[in-house]
Amino acid sequence: MKDYLKTDEWRIIEEGFDPHLNKISESIFSLGNGRMGQRANFEEQYSGETLPGNYVAGVYYPDKTRVGWWKNGYPDYFAKVLNAANWIGIGVEIDGEELDLAKATVEDFRRVLNMQEGYLERTCTVLLSNGKRVKIKSKRFCSIVDDEVGVVQYSIKPVGFSGKATLTPFIDFDVKNQDANYDEKFWEEVSRSVQEQGAFVTARTRKTEFDVCTGMVFTLTQGGVEVKPHTHPIESEKYVAHIFTVNVLDGEETVLTKFAANISSENHERGVLQDVCRRAVQQARIKGFAAMLKEQAAAWAAKWAESDIIIEGDPAAQQAIRFNIFQLNQTYTGEDPRLNIGPKGFTGEKYGGSTYWDTEAYCLPFYLATADPQVARNLLLYRYKQLGKAIENGQKLGFTGGAALYPMVTMNGEECHNEWEITFEEIHRNGAIAFAIYDYVRYTGDESYLADYGVDVLVAISRFWAQRVNFSEEKGQYVMLGVTGPNEYENNVNNNWYTSTIALWTLEYTLHVLEKIQQENPGRYAALAMELKLDEQHDFAAWRDIMGNMFLPRDEKRGIMLQQEGYMDKEQILVQDLPAVDRPLNQKWSWDRILRSCFIKQADVLQGMFLLEERFDEDTIRRNFEFYEPRTVHESSLSPCVHAVLAARLGMQDKAYEMYLRTARLDLDDYNNDTEDGCHTTSMAGTWMAVVQGFGGMRVRNGELHFRPMLPAKWSGFSFRIRFRGAVLKVHVGREGVNIESDKPLTVHVNGQARQVG
Repeated sequence: MKDYLKTDEWRIIEEGFDPHLNKISESIFSLGNGRMGQRANFEEQYSGETLPGNYVAGVYYPDKTRVGWWKNGYPDYFAKVLNAANWIGIGVEIDGEELDLAKATVEDFRRVLNMQEGYLERTCTVLLSNGKRVKIKSKRFCSIVDDEVGVVQYSIKPVGFSGKATLTPFIDFDVKNQDANYDEKFWEEVSRSVQEQGAFVTARTRKTEFDVCTGMVFTLTQGGVEVKPHTHPIESEKYVAHIFTVNVLDGEETVLTKFAANISSENHERGVLQDVCRRAVQQARIKGFAAMLKEQAAAWAAKWAESDIIIEGDPAAQQAIRFNIFQLNQTYTGEDPRLNIGPKGFTGEKYGGSTYWDTEAYCLPFYLATADPQVARNLLLYRYKQLGKAIENGQKLGFTGGAALYPMVTMNGEECHNEWEITFEEIHRNGAIAFAIYDYVRYTGDESYLADYGVDVLVAISRFWAQRVNFSEEKGQYVMLGVTGPNEYENNVNNNWYTSTIALWTLEYTLHVLEKIQQENPGRYAALAMELKLDEQHDFAAWRDIMGNMFLPRDEKRGIMLQQEGYMDKEQILVQDLPAVDRPLNQKWSWDRILRSCFIKQADVLQGMFLLEERFDEDTIRRNFEFYEPRTVHESSLSPCVHAVLAARLGMQDKAYEMYLRTARLDLDDYNNDTEDGCHTTSMAGTWMAVVQGFGGMRVRNGELHFRPMLPAKWSGFSFRIRFRGAVLKVHVGREGVNIESDKPLTVHVNGQARQVG
């Protein structure tokens, strides 16, 4: 756990430069706008430890899977978001010496992420080896108004001397991914052009053939007056720049403002990319840095008005929840249904920037409650449009009749994960996708989605589950063999309770939806029956038989659901008895030792009780929580939030608060020693759930909102805003009670009592 960032309710602040923490800060101080993102790399040269990262949404490469063996059905590639052109780069030399914070003495370093207005600012004084001291200041943002544009304002000010500064604003497409399986570079140059105070490079990805044009224009001011330096163009493969030298005076600022754009063939015709890029940067230049920053602040004010959570009396908790909401809002806007949410967002390469089950299980509730319903609908449509690929994935594994296995990891619907035990055993993701449809309809009331789109997905997933089980003559019941549950510290187990339970729930819900459509829209049902080749005697009878005869492991003595068969054969040791030097297990223990232990990576049985809470009484949830949580190491970012919600449900205030802080400050405090490769963006939605569903106790039942609030002892109050079925509600929980305001009339329930609001 790190503790080097200052506590501030609206800002993330780093004071003092420690190169050992730099990659962590590069992740935490990342910027994005839904269309592109940029890690907090320095603009000037930095020869120390760094992970360069500029990402363009939707652009990826199918990097050939690197394994020493092959099996039928194994994915050919692992899709990964690509590190794209360095658009922030500015080479700086002072009297002939390159400015490099890894080689200079760094004084008064301060880096600030202003979450309220959406920009990153850095100031520091640098003493070079030639004895020259320079104060540098940079401010930059990825515009959420002009979402293909990013802007950098970079200033240098000599301290105690006058001399010469050589500046080189550049665009560099000669980049690579740290996670390249074969150390390949994935971009090939298409064209490049250097023009007056502007430069452009168009590059194409190998194999997938995405074209991206990245370009820039810049302005220069000295002493507040714009000047036009005499520049020299520089060109080499995938690289363009301008270089110029200017006199710099003691105490006077020289400010270079760089307007850049990333223009993708995903959004524009190939032949016009450079023209579009040129217009974008010129328009940004005309608008100017100050005007664009003002627009940025206004746009972020609108986002905060929709999604802010206010925590009273606990600045660390307040800072943390805003950091999580900030990262979510700058990662996904919902405007493009082709896009989704990678586990690291725009903050790093790990997990390839691909779509996981995290979206459906953790992210959807945040967007349901804080954005226009079309945003959440687009997340569902993303999967609906990939249904054909999901059926193909099932066919590759031998499933027939339109059975769909949605991928564990994907960019285009095709499975591209490269670990067998995850790819073909962690099939519970099918259940998360089915549950997301239910969750969306339950929250929005949009029943039309079921008949138009949802039922196709539900039927295909149910056909998969029906073929994935088999009947055990020994048990006289159906069983689910060879799976990996959410707890990835168990592989290839039989009868994982959560996987089997979510499969049964999917069969039940699919039948319910079909019956509802048949009753309410017989014409649509008849069309579906023909289109999907529904066979009531075969499909429905088989599903009902499985539902009535499925083996679900239990420990009757303890009154708990067993995570899987044989779990109690493991040596039962609690996490509290683990030496601190053994944590995190995935970095300290062999995989063999982890698999043989009882320790749990993340909520597994408790994941089922979190999703299907209404099916379990409080005593059952409590017994399972009190058994499994002490065995859970929470080494998945997706774990603490589930436990926070359940602990709040059970009235376990201290545990709920502990789990909230752990999920909310996971990256800010680097709990699991892995923030340097990117923030845990998808789990950040779980932080929102920990407050709204946990401490707020918000649930939807029978089309109405229910609240059962809990106020943590360290908080004097908290409030949040949500959308629900066309209404906007503001909920405040304080020592004096619960106040709910709505802009439309609604019935809500607080601690079981109905209230009329609005």
